[in-house]
Amino acid sequence: MPRPAQPPHSQDLRKGRVSEPGRIYHVRTSTASRRRFFSDLYLGREVVRALRFQHATGNVESLAFVVMPDHLHWLIQLGDGMALDALMHAVKGFSAQRVNKCLRRSGPVWQAGYFDRAIRADEDVPAIARYIVANPLRAGLCAHIGDYPLWDAVWV
Repeated sequence: MPRPAQPPHSQDLRKGRVSEPGRIYHVRTSTASRRRFFSDLYLGREVVRALRFQHATGNVESLAFVVMPDHLHWLIQLGDGMALDALMHAVKGFSAQRVNKCLRRSGPVWQAGYFDRAIRADEDVPAIARYIVANPLRAGLCAHIGDYPLWDAVWV
C-alpha cells in the first residue's frame, strides 16, 4: 500500500529536534485530516491508556495532558530510557492500532509529524499545564474543566 502523502513541510518539524533526558516538553499532535476520532470517549481513553503506559514504564513523567477530539496536548518530563521521537512513535502507534481495531478500519489515525517545544527552566510549568487542560473550555466543549473526561495534571 502506498504511503500517504505527508503535509507540506512536515519534515521541517524534525529539523534541529533534540531529545534531552530530564527536560520538560510540550508536545502536540493532530489526527490525520483532523478527523474527530476522540469525540468518542472510548477511543479517547485508548490514547490516555497509551500515555499512562509511558508514564508507568518510566519513559516520561506525565505532567499534564488533554485529548481533544482531533488532537493531543501532552506536557512531559522526558526520562532516560527513550528519545522523544521514539516516545511519540510508540504512543501514536499503540493508540492508532487500538482505534483502528475498535472501528474495524485501517489507515492512518495520526498525522505523520508532531510539534514539540522544550520548556525553559524559568517558565511557569503549572501555568503551561493550566493552559493545556483548559483547551476544552476555550473550544466550547464544556463549561467547566471537570466536565471534560480526557485530561489530567499532576497538580490536581
